[in-house]
Amino acid sequence: MKEAYYYEKKENNFVQCHLCPHECKIKPGAVGLCRVRKNECGTLYSLNYGKISSYNFDPIEKKPLYHFYPGKTIFSIGTFGCNFNCDFCQNYTIAQQNPATLNISTEQIMDAVKSREDNIGIAYTYNEPTIFYEFMLDTAKEANKAGYKNVVVTNGFINKKPLEELLQYVDAMNIDLKAFNNKFYESICRGKRLPVMETIRRSYGKTHIEITLLLIDDENTDEKELNEMFKWIADIDKNIPLHISRYFPANRMANSPTKIVTIRKAKSIAKKYLNYVYIGNV
Repeated sequence: MKEAYYYEKKENNFVQCHLCPHECKIKPGAVGLCRVRKNECGTLYSLNYGKISSYNFDPIEKKPLYHFYPGKTIFSIGTFGCNFNCDFCQNYTIAQQNPATLNISTEQIMDAVKSREDNIGIAYTYNEPTIFYEFMLDTAKEANKAGYKNVVVTNGFINKKPLEELLQYVDAMNIDLKAFNNKFYESICRGKRLPVMETIRRSYGKTHIEITLLLIDDENTDEKELNEMFKWIADIDKNIPLHISRYFPANRMANSPTKIVTIRKAKSIAKKYLNYVYIGNV
């Protein structure tokens, strides 16, 4: 185990994690909401450091990133755990369960990165990468030093200080903006919307960003809210690429797949505000 970054020791061997806005106060022997940061006798440890559940050479477009080195390949890695618990999680078998993992070092990751000529770097993805922050940051530093790109595919639920440190080594981010109402975030994702919006604001101008919206009929498809969301993005920069993705039943959510007409209508609304709008997973 690796001692975690961004936490504070409290009385009676309690610790408080400052990595994400949950700000978990964790008693000895317990883990935070993400399930991968554990208090051992008053010291917080990362349980997923160097433990990889998934890896693959992917097209950069699969992240999805369409305006960042199109046509190139990127070595993608993920581990387990998440600081959200979305009813519709598409990767719940690694984000919310205990998958088999491979113990691997940063040096071995870099060997894989260098093994393909068309590979531009590393994507931290599949589960929520900010909760394997320590391994991601240590690896990103090495990749950066070697001239490779670092890509983070994230829900954006991270505190200001760890985000700002990470951004020094990140070349691109795809950030989920799951809805534009707090009820959706709180009841369906077990998170909060405003910190995600702050991550988008803070990341803009410091790294390349693209945004993904997974649409679910009758859950986050209110036209008024969509107009507000797309206008908010455009107020930052109307050239930020937006990916509107289709939902399919997964994890605890059994809603029908998103209607194609819903996706197309959302795209037409988004195009009123944004220059680059793409449809995915259809």
